[in-house]
Amino acid sequence: MSAPERRRPVHAIRPILFKATGSVSNGNEMKIGAPVNSKHTKETSENGFSLIETLIAMFIIMIAMLGTLQAINYSVTYNAGNATRAQNLAILQQEAERLRAAKFTPAGVDNAALPSDGRCRADAQRDITGGAKNACTVTAPNGGNFIVRTWVDDNPYNEPNTYDVVSGTRIKEITIEVALASPSPGWQMAIPARVVLRRTIGN
Repeated sequence: MSAPERRRPVHAIRPILFKATGSVSNGNEMKIGAPVNSKHTKETSENGFSLIETLIAMFIIMIAMLGTLQAINYSVTYNAGNATRAQNLAILQQEAERLRAAKFTPAGVDNAALPSDGRCRADAQRDITGGAKNACTVTAPNGGNFIVRTWVDDNPYNEPNTYDVVSGTRIKEITIEVALASPSPGWQMAIPARVVLRRTIGN
């Protein structure tokens, strides 16, 4: 009978230890897997915009806002110009109706003088004798001041843009122009309204 085999004491077995680095040690260190790079993971999760990227984004937004403001400014100015032209036409129509109603007969022609303050007459009396008339001012209901200019040509068949004074004429060409007294801020508000009408002598 053979001698009983000698067994190694249990206490002599060296334990296998797991390191926090992901390696195994049983006397000699053995790598069992790639360690997790916690630092890299943290940096990746905390990545954001750099200062240069933020400045570029702010610059692009600023350019877009400037374009929007320019469009809004043009829209406001254009609408103001439309309102001014509407007032021009309203005053022009009123003045044309009063010049149509002025007396022009063989017995005489209306020649009512303007007030000394330079404002247009508030009544229906007008001066339709031949020649260029002094400009007068009308205040619109919204407070804007408009300049009214009138030219009366007693011989419309003569050269254009001349305003003749002819005694006993039987036809008159009357030009009326209305414009804002202080046009601002742009050309939209400086455009005058003009009308040309003719009158023949009545009974």
